[in-house]
Amino acid sequence: MVMKKLLLFFLSFVTAEIYAQDVQFSQYYQAPLYLNPAFTGITEGHRLVANHRIQWPGLPQAFATYSVSYDVYSENLRSGFGIMAMNDRMGSAGWQSTAVQGLYSYKIKLSENLVFSPGLSFGYGSNGLDRSKVRLADGLQYDGQSLDPELYHLEKQQYFDFTSGFVLYSKRAWLGASFAHMNRPNLSVTDGDSRLPMKTTIHGGMRINFIRSRRAHLPYLTPSFIYKIQGPLWSQLDLGMNFHVDPVAVGIWYRGKPFSKDAGNNIDQDAVIFFTGLYLKNLTVGYSYDFTISKLRSHAGGAHEISIMYEFTRKKTGKKQHKLIPCPAFYNNKQ
Repeated sequence: MVMKKLLLFFLSFVTAEIYAQDVQFSQYYQAPLYLNPAFTGITEGHRLVANHRIQWPGLPQAFATYSVSYDVYSENLRSGFGIMAMNDRMGSAGWQSTAVQGLYSYKIKLSENLVFSPGLSFGYGSNGLDRSKVRLADGLQYDGQSLDPELYHLEKQQYFDFTSGFVLYSKRAWLGASFAHMNRPNLSVTDGDSRLPMKTTIHGGMRINFIRSRRAHLPYLTPSFIYKIQGPLWSQLDLGMNFHVDPVAVGIWYRGKPFSKDAGNNIDQDAVIFFTGLYLKNLTVGYSYDFTISKLRSHAGGAHEISIMYEFTRKKTGKKQHKLIPCPAFYNNKQ
């Protein structure tokens, strides 16, 4: 009974910690389909994106996240189509979440300088512990094998997920919102009911040129923000800017709750993020480091993140009837 209570307590603790918020990327505009399905097909050709994040490497088992996405724009259908796969691993007990999503967006040209893009995504996922890596006290007596029957009741949970969103953009600015987990999937691994709260994300930004000119390699800024709310207890703001002299960009960002009453005293003040990126004709590579400013800073070790985005050039087929204007979030070196 004691072991059963300890196991249930452990699972409830892990559930509370993990389900409180989703995976997050510091380079959120380098993970466009994860940020908002409305970004699907926002480039003129085919696009392949890969992201890798290691969070808190100073802990015994760092959090590791991998994401790959592919999307394409169909001019005839005025639509974007995409697919995304993600894997997230954490802890010595082998907690792992895997999800695959199909994404769609439709492009509405409101004027010569303004585009509205609504989007949807439908996903299938699974999550759970690796029972072979769970170590309980009685396992020390039986060659590493626990005899507690509750351990063998743990199962991987499978679920469907649904997300919607929209983006309104011009060549110089963008504003959007997404609504993830609208069906509130059940992620419990103990035959219980542990619903993932819906996450609302509001994001926007703009491009600021220092000099009006058509010449390339002139400096400019791209400030942006992202505000996330998930459930009744969790919210977070990312705010900052990148400085560009193409093909190079550097940036600094803040993540946390700047107006929290407990500012400076708890995890509400999360991190200061430093970014550097290389923007070539078809290839974008970014690296960022999260410098932790919460109480975890002396033990966690921050976070490292790498992003790679490659756009495949589409063959020209004559005059385009529905040519869309580019979004400055992803066309920084083509404005």
